[in-house]
Amino acid sequence: MNYKITKEVIGLLEQFEEENMMNSYSHDTLGFRKWISDREISKNFKHENEPYWEGKENGRTPESAISTLLVHLNRYAKTYSKSAIAGSDFSTQEDFIYLINLQALGTMTKTELIKKNIHDKPAGMLIIKRLLNNGWIQQIESEIDKRNKVISITEKGQQALELQMKNIRNATEIVAGNLNHHEKIELIRILNKLDRFHYTIFSRNINSKELIDTVYKEYSLKN
Repeated sequence: MNYKITKEVIGLLEQFEEENMMNSYSHDTLGFRKWISDREISKNFKHENEPYWEGKENGRTPESAISTLLVHLNRYAKTYSKSAIAGSDFSTQEDFIYLINLQALGTMTKTELIKKNIHDKPAGMLIIKRLLNNGWIQQIESEIDKRNKVISITEKGQQALELQMKNIRNATEIVAGNLNHHEKIELIRILNKLDRFHYTIFSRNINSKELIDTVYKEYSLKN
């Protein structure tokens, strides 16, 4: 038996477990192989293939550029969403996003719906209240736990959503811009990885004053 190779594999498995605390990869041989593949791609990535970002020549970090670009893209998307619901009964883009989630995922509790949309409870409850007042959603007792209430989209809500779906679909296509199919799929992969990382942290409801320090300590993030 080649013990050197065995030790190297065990070392890689240990490193895989340490770096996969946020479940970016599945905990099986498929996930391990994918991690090794991504690791080699990253290792072989040549500096000259790096894209340019504003301020790079002055030492601006990739993390800073990513954060700013995500903020910009969110604002662009909101602008298109605002246009998509102009002249309709929808007050905000969150109204139709909540309805789309209920339509696609079915009945759920208020808390589940709010968390699905990454809102804090007060903001989410205001949106739900507005949807109830419009008759677009209904709440009934949960079949699992009679003490809880679950909400679902009504026929009126379906109709309100359908009236705007063409504009909403057009808005989502515009947000994807001039990316080709391969770039869209790659972007989804990367954003899914980021989303899984942040959603796990978000779900813990860590106090704002402790959030950054806690994340840095637990996940060994470095400046």
